[in-house]
Amino acid sequence: MKNGIVRFVSLYVFNVAVLLLIGLLLRGVSVGWNALWAAIILTLAALFVKPLLRSAFRRSAAKSASTRTKTGEKVVQYVLVYVVELIVWVLTVWLSGVRSSSFWGYVIPPLILLLGWVIYDQIDDKLHAKAGELYDVVQARVKGGGAKPTASASSPETPETTAARDELKDGLTPEQRRMLDELG
Repeated sequence: MKNGIVRFVSLYVFNVAVLLLIGLLLRGVSVGWNALWAAIILTLAALFVKPLLRSAFRRSAAKSASTRTKTGEKVVQYVLVYVVELIVWVLTVWLSGVRSSSFWGYVIPPLILLLGWVIYDQIDDKLHAKAGELYDVVQARVKGGGAKPTASASSPETPETTAARDELKDGLTPEQRRMLDELG
């Protein structure tokens, strides 16, 4: 469940940014505050509708793939990806307050979405790791009453950190502790 929540939230935030960018770049598209609701629709469409459409279109295109050249097959694949993005954009406009008042307001945003999702895919792992850390901190505070999560096992403590932690416990430096141990 954690991975699903982290994936949804990170994609949602990225979609808000892309929608605001579309609203800024294109005069025929009005986004504004509707980006918050439209990003929910866009995120749900990207997670559930887009994979279904992509697989359906690929199955139908695969039936005639043997009659096309390599270049023709690539063109068909690119067109199918664009058609899926166009359907997702039309759903977003239809189900949210985002308005598109021109032909180019329907043609160009799917390209920007596609470019945005390519960029998102490149930074996806880093974004998921950071969002996962934030999720763990919030979960630890909710369950532990403000307790912070422990340091990860991937970063072992240095000897200096261990010595400083021991000094905080009893107020003695390592030399003082050694001398005290030698006395008795």
